Amino acid sequence: MHKQFNCIGLIGIPRQPTALVTHQIIFNWLKENGYQVLVEEKLSEHLAFDVEHFASLEEIGKQAQLAIIIGGDGNILRAARFLSYYDIKMIGINRGNLGFLTDISPDNAIENLSKVLLGDYIDDPRFLLEVSIYNKKGQNTASSFAVNEIVLHPSHVAHMIEYDAYINNRKAFSQRADGVIVATPTGSTAYSLSAGGPIITPQLDAIIITPMFPHSLSARPLVIKSNNVIKLKCPSAKEALQITCDSQVILNAEATDSIIIKRSQNAFNLIHTANYNYFKNLSSKLGWSKKLY
Repeated sequence: MHKQFNCIGLIGIPRQPTALVTHQIIFNWLKENGYQVLVEEKLSEHLAFDVEHFASLEEIGKQAQLAIIIGGDGNILRAARFLSYYDIKMIGINRGNLGFLTDISPDNAIENLSKVLLGDYIDDPRFLLEVSIYNKKGQNTASSFAVNEIVLHPSHVAHMIEYDAYINNRKAFSQRADGVIVATPTGSTAYSLSAGGPIITPQLDAIIITPMFPHSLSARPLVIKSNNVIKLKCPSAKEALQITCDSQVILNAEATDSIIIKRSQNAFNLIHTANYNYFKNLSSKLGWSKKLY
C-alpha cells in the first residue's frame, strides 16, 4: 500500500521527564513500520535511546510530510509558528496539562496514529496572526507570529494603559485597561477566554479583540472579519510596552510606536483522528455546557 507519509518528524519537550517514554514508544513503532523519522534537535539532550539523525524544525518542515508533537499545547504553538511556512501536517499527543490542541491520549496513541497514517483523519487548517512594530519614522523594528493570540500590555504587571484601536485605519475605540488581546479562533479558548472573550469555532474567518480588565463597565470583546488590519497606539503611555505572542515570544515597543496586527499568509495544517469532536473537546477540557446538579 502507498504510504501517505514517508518521513515523519517527532517534536516536543514535555514538562515531566517521565513523559519522554512516549517519544521512545512512538519512535520505535514508526521505525519498525518502515518510516523515516526525524527527531527535533532540541530533544538530543533529553532522550535515552539512540537516534541516528536529529533535525531542526526547518529541516523537518522541508523533508517530512507529518509532524507528531508530543507534550502540551505550548509545544504545538511553538512548532506551528515555524512549520506554517511548509506543506506539512501536524498532530499532537498530549503529555501536558490541558491538551486542547494536542488531543490524542498517550494511552491509545499507537491505535489512533495507525489509522491516521492510513489516511483516516480530519483536516483542520488554522490561520496565524502577524504583528509588526513601527517606530515614529515608519521603520519596522520587530515582527513575529502567533497561533493563539497577540497581547499588548505594559512592561509592568497590573499597570493600566490607554490605547487607541484602529481598524483599517479608521478609529474604532479607545480604552483604559491592563492591555488588549487580539486572538484567532484557535486562541479563543486560551487567554482571550480567561479575559471574558467569546468561544469562536476554528472554522470561522474571524479575529477577536478582547480588552484585559478594562476600567469600564461598557467595554466588551469585539469580533471582526480576519481580513481587517488592526492598529494599536498608546500615545499617552508613560512606560515601555510589550507585545507577547502565544506567551512565548516577547517584543518590546515604545509609547510612540504603532503596533500593526493582521492575518498572516501562513497557516498550519492541524489534523485530528476521524472521531474528533470539537464540542466534546470543549466539554471535556473546559467543562463547557455541563449540567449543574
